[in-house]
Amino acid sequence: MRSGVGRWRRVGIEVDLGRRIAPLCTLAALALSTGGVDAQLTPERIRTLVAAEAVHSIERFRDYLSLPNDANDLAAMEAMIERVEAEFGARGFTLERLPTDRLPLVLAERTVTDPRATVLVYLQADGQPVAPFSWEQADPFGPVLRAPDGSGGMVEIDWASIEGEIDPDWRIFARSASDSKGPNVQFWTAIDLLDREGVELDYDLKVIIDFEEEQGSPNLPPAVERYRDRLAADMLVIFDGPPHYSGRPSLKFGARGIATITLTTYGPRVPQHSGHYGNYAPNPGVRLSQLIASMKDDEGRVTIPGFYAGISLDDEARRILAAVPDDEAEVREKLGIAEPDGVAGSLQEAVQYPSLNVRGLSSGWVGPQSRTIVPADAVAEIDVRLVRETEGDRLLELIRDHVVAEGYHVVTGRDPTDEERRAHPRLARFDSRVSYAAFRTDFDSTPGRWLSQGMERLFGEEPVKIRTSGGSIPISPFVTTLGVPAVSVPTVNPDNNQHSPNENIRVGNYLEGIAIIMSVLAEPIRPFVAPVG
Repeated sequence: MRSGVGRWRRVGIEVDLGRRIAPLCTLAALALSTGGVDAQLTPERIRTLVAAEAVHSIERFRDYLSLPNDANDLAAMEAMIERVEAEFGARGFTLERLPTDRLPLVLAERTVTDPRATVLVYLQADGQPVAPFSWEQADPFGPVLRAPDGSGGMVEIDWASIEGEIDPDWRIFARSASDSKGPNVQFWTAIDLLDREGVELDYDLKVIIDFEEEQGSPNLPPAVERYRDRLAADMLVIFDGPPHYSGRPSLKFGARGIATITLTTYGPRVPQHSGHYGNYAPNPGVRLSQLIASMKDDEGRVTIPGFYAGISLDDEARRILAAVPDDEAEVREKLGIAEPDGVAGSLQEAVQYPSLNVRGLSSGWVGPQSRTIVPADAVAEIDVRLVRETEGDRLLELIRDHVVAEGYHVVTGRDPTDEERRAHPRLARFDSRVSYAAFRTDFDSTPGRWLSQGMERLFGEEPVKIRTSGGSIPISPFVTTLGVPAVSVPTVNPDNNQHSPNENIRVGNYLEGIAIIMSVLAEPIRPFVAPVG
């Protein structure tokens, strides 16, 4: 897939978006004719600045990627926090650590004279844990640069290659390359370039950095409540995640929330020889499979009464969803499936509903470790994606009630006692939590119109507008507590393997993301907010 800008040696001549070639003089004329952004900061000028800064920015990014950022490692995260503070401090931001029960949040601020509004930006700086042996490199925190090998694969190349002609299809492989160290360095680079150009924002800028996002941001909701006065703003902008899978520039106006369940069923106290006790000792793997199967029908719809209650898509909502340029056949081909679940009529409609997903199963042993036993227990890890119309605690209660209705004695926070084992033929442990709720912002909100204008200036057309994205980000505490609208600006490639081994960022998308952030931050907010006073 080609997405983002084309070969950067061509900057100043044309913009290659992978689907079309647009003369930059046309885009420059658009910027000049519609007012707003400084006349000198045309799309051509933005791309020229990014191209000139590419080597330095990539080198800084490479160094930043080398810092481990698993939030389970407190010492490593202290080094990350100090690095983030140093980067913002070097750019004239005032800094404040906002303590939580574990890792702090960092608040960075820059103010202007006579601000028309206050914009709060959310960034995350932690990453998913790594399984080094699953990566095609010695160290997931040792960034590797790879180029297409001409036959669908990639081959490692020397980092010195960036000193010459930069190919946008090169990729940088490392944990958090896209999620979300890439957006961090894109943001810092964009600020550097705007400062060098003397671009003055007409709004105060606050940036909140989260160091526990990949753990579900457990301390964020109480922190937002505690520091609501320090975080007060008129809107929230999130630089995170991939755009529409086509790679077209996008804005995301909502995201599903997430709740999680660990569901355990029990058999004998310890694994037993299947020859001696098969047909006698209940098998918890079979029990768990039956229990999970009872939650969905053959078409993949959740059968638990009330699970989809409160969700209705009117004609306007369906029109908005239909405007997203999905190719359903292409999606199925990419996923390697013959047909999707029958929850809704399209991918965009499907993510408007809550989901019940079995994200992992464990019972006994498999592969070379398999053995002839009746397992002692079976565990399912389940995530429930929430939408704005659904309340997480209610859905968790519905699922727990369903387990009880299937004949299980349910315990929480502990394994069953010997007395419970004697009294109840079916036992289950149900541990759950709501990480954060969903959010959704109207397209014609102030941040929606402002960000759309900034994207249009850079690309010469409206971005793809996504009503609700499938992934979850911890934004709802800001929306509900601060009472502000929120919009996400994606800046990385869709096929980045985030959360998985061999996570990467395409160099073209990395550089394009800098241009996107420059364009939206430089857009005056004055036309989109009510006059002050």
